[in-house]
Amino acid sequence: MESDPPADASADSPAAFPASLEVAWGLRDRPHKGPKRGLTLDGIVTAAIAVADAEGIEAVSMSRVAKELGASTMALYRYVATKDELVMLMVDAAIGPPVPLPADATGWRPALEHWATAMRESLLTHLWAIPLVAAHGPPVTPNQLAWLDQSLQALADTGLGYDEKVAVSLLVSGLVRSELSLVALMRQDPAGTAQRLAGYGKFLARVTENGRLPALRAAVTDGAFDDLDADLADEADEFDDFAFGLQRALDGVAAYLGE
Repeated sequence: MESDPPADASADSPAAFPASLEVAWGLRDRPHKGPKRGLTLDGIVTAAIAVADAEGIEAVSMSRVAKELGASTMALYRYVATKDELVMLMVDAAIGPPVPLPADATGWRPALEHWATAMRESLLTHLWAIPLVAAHGPPVTPNQLAWLDQSLQALADTGLGYDEKVAVSLLVSGLVRSELSLVALMRQDPAGTAQRLAGYGKFLARVTENGRLPALRAAVTDGAFDDLDADLADEADEFDDFAFGLQRALDGVAAYLGE
């Protein structure tokens, strides 16, 4: 198993940020070019994303990325201290900066609709990033915090306190990640997922026929779990499910605001 060398504690940094994170924020000068001409932090992150897009996040390692760049593994450590740091920067680059709000997105609801839909579209081409977005704790990278900032701007005129605004942002972004997790599952193993879903309704019918779980039994009898495999395989239906969930979440926010 590949191991990372000890990371620099960055004792002279008040916030003790990893050096690569300080570089990403412009708080530290980028490393001087090493013996491998053209090697940069951005280039390393881009190469790592290409590997993840093609083969999954499991294929990403410092040695693999170095090989893609024609560099030594140790050369990469001049720019990023650990694989965890690299993955954190990969996720931030995969999300990208927030899409500017259109001129007609006036009011908190259209603005949040745009925000959530744009976030979904940004992550849809990098589904490996979905489980990693919150894996390193609260957002600390430039793009992730820019998305958070944009959501707070969308809620600026609601009268909500900032703790409430952050909670709404987390609610909506969590909905985006949850829905995309299902999309990722289907795309990673479409045949296996379709097979499991195709028999799910019959399974539920069997285990609820004895009178247990009466509400679930009623849903099964009503056909709520029929044709799940076809529904999930339908891209348009995926978006419809997302749009439905998003609108109901925003309905809840509107009710909380007394609208």
